[in-house]
Amino acid sequence: MWFYYALLSAFFAALTAIFAKIGVASISSNLATGIRTVVIFIMIWSIVLVKNEVKDISSLTKQNIIFLILSGLATGLSWLFYFKALQSGKVSQVAPVDKLSVAIVLILSVIFLKEALTLKTAIGAGLIIIGTIILAIK
Repeated sequence: MWFYYALLSAFFAALTAIFAKIGVASISSNLATGIRTVVIFIMIWSIVLVKNEVKDISSLTKQNIIFLILSGLATGLSWLFYFKALQSGKVSQVAPVDKLSVAIVLILSVIFLKEALTLKTAIGAGLIIIGTIILAIK
């Protein structure tokens, strides 16, 4: 089932790039990111409340909280830089460079999460990097 969720994620990420490029035209990229963040905040907390998952807050550990905060900060910085890049770059170039995160996460997962680096993973990361370079070149 994870694969279908990942495909949906990729599809909506693609729509995000297109919609963001149009939405960030002629306004501050920070304002655009702020508006996007409010929409996401309302959407996600509505789901949490409707599904009554707010009760699970009491089960959060200190580690959960610290790493979710760090993840939120990383997400916020990613969005700020992404919208700034979209303002001046072509979405067809910005989005592939942004997806270098796939290769970077493969490397970081080996270093920090001790996941196995297989030949298949290394080749896949290499192809992503090569593909990104090809797409990013003017």
